[in-house]
Amino acid sequence: MEMKRTQHIWLVYSLLILISIGMIMPFFWMVTSSLKPLEHMMSDPIRWFEWPPLWSNYPKALKTIPFWNQLGNTVLLSVMSVLGTVLSSSMVAYGLAKIDWPGRKLLFSVLLATMFLPGFVTFVPTYLIFRDLGWLGTYLPLIVPTFLGVPYYIFVLRQFFLTIPESVTEAARIDAASDWRIFWQIILPLSKPALTTVALLSFVGAWTDYTGPLIYLSTPDHWTLSLGLKQFLNTHNADWNLLMAASVVFTLPMVIIFFLGQKYFMEGITFHTDVG
Repeated sequence: MEMKRTQHIWLVYSLLILISIGMIMPFFWMVTSSLKPLEHMMSDPIRWFEWPPLWSNYPKALKTIPFWNQLGNTVLLSVMSVLGTVLSSSMVAYGLAKIDWPGRKLLFSVLLATMFLPGFVTFVPTYLIFRDLGWLGTYLPLIVPTFLGVPYYIFVLRQFFLTIPESVTEAARIDAASDWRIFWQIILPLSKPALTTVALLSFVGAWTDYTGPLIYLSTPDHWTLSLGLKQFLNTHNADWNLLMAASVVFTLPMVIIFFLGQKYFMEGITFHTDVG
């Protein structure tokens, strides 16, 4: 019996290692390609490593686009998106999970229904609304909606809040604590894994967003790195080594932030999600 269990564990870990290698290979190829001269990009046989590495590709790549300006724009949008998403979604989730009021279940059902609506369906009416508000060409269409709650993140946080025992909130209410105080001083400190998960996912979504900036940002000074990479591809489509270098720089912040928040992120995506 112990032998079969050991074999099963080794089989599972072997499969996980193979899958991990398959997932890592594109990123590994991007990094190694960013350190090659252009003539070695399409060599046959493939040269997996370049020695000595051509570090000069990175400053060359960053000079081909207004990198620092676009980096600042991307950081601004990503930080504001995280702030708006976490604040608004957690408030709505608390109201749906911990406050009993008429129509709560109906509203939650409507909220779930909106998650099944493809985002592309609402592009035209949303664009017309922002046009009539005079927001085109500004960051407002990309920032303001995040402060109005995101259905998926509301769902995630509500499910986590439901796992917090009612006795905790009831004890606070007996001590005359308001819902606002319970939310800030009890619920949020107990919800770090879920909040970290939402923050990481919203950051990645904002950092890699291409469609939103493409539609609403008309001035190159307002462009983000995702548009910058597209601009790079249009103007330097033959310089694949420089494109790989720019892509590494674009991807690196997400990798760093994921590893910094990995502990809470893994806890946040594995919690029990009984919707009872």
